[in-house]
Amino acid sequence: MGAAIAGLWLAATAAAAAAGFEDTMAQRLRACTGCHGADGRAASDGYHPRIAGKPAGYLYRQLRAFRDGQRRYALMGTLLAPLDDAYLREIAAHFATLELPYPPPAPAPARADAATLRRGAQLARDGDPARQIPACTSCHGNQLTGAGDDLPGLLGLPVDYLNAQLGAWRTGARQAAAPDCMAQIARQLSAEEVSALAHWLAAQPVPGTPRPAAPAGPLPLRCGGLDGAK
Repeated sequence: MGAAIAGLWLAATAAAAAAGFEDTMAQRLRACTGCHGADGRAASDGYHPRIAGKPAGYLYRQLRAFRDGQRRYALMGTLLAPLDDAYLREIAAHFATLELPYPPPAPAPARADAATLRRGAQLARDGDPARQIPACTSCHGNQLTGAGDDLPGLLGLPVDYLNAQLGAWRTGARQAAAPDCMAQIARQLSAEEVSALAHWLAAQPVPGTPRPAAPAGPLPLRCGGLDGAK
């Protein structure tokens, strides 16, 4: 894997030199858009997510997590291994400033019946107080477009990606700094509830101005690395 990536990098570098390399972040980060789509708009494969317009703090933490092994994906880990924190912040800042339109959501798959979508909507909007599961909106903004510089939006993401990430929180394959609030929440969800949330979120249109909202107040749970948590 490492030799293949090195070969691709050398080939791309030689081609850029022949064409006259433009030393900008957009040019340097074309390696990212090979998977995440042009300008980081998301790939058409239904798995690699949109990174354009995500909060800079969130993007930085995810880049660092891939580099340091808290999130495990060999290609991302290999690409990021030689980069220091300062450069990861530059990458995050670049993608965070991109304001690009979202495509309309794909129709919910037939396997997501009305009852499943209703349960997903209930969990996203109201949570489950009896089980101490907060609503998604209590952290990710009333419109689910994110909050502040650290909490990402949940709309405009493909169902397969959402399902995989929530499942990874449940199993421990994805981790964050302690206390890991997302893992705490995801472990309380059944597999059916994870699927319901993923299908409902993926079926929602993105508002015309999908920028993160201002933080509304303290978070319902303590989350490692985030200011303002109780």
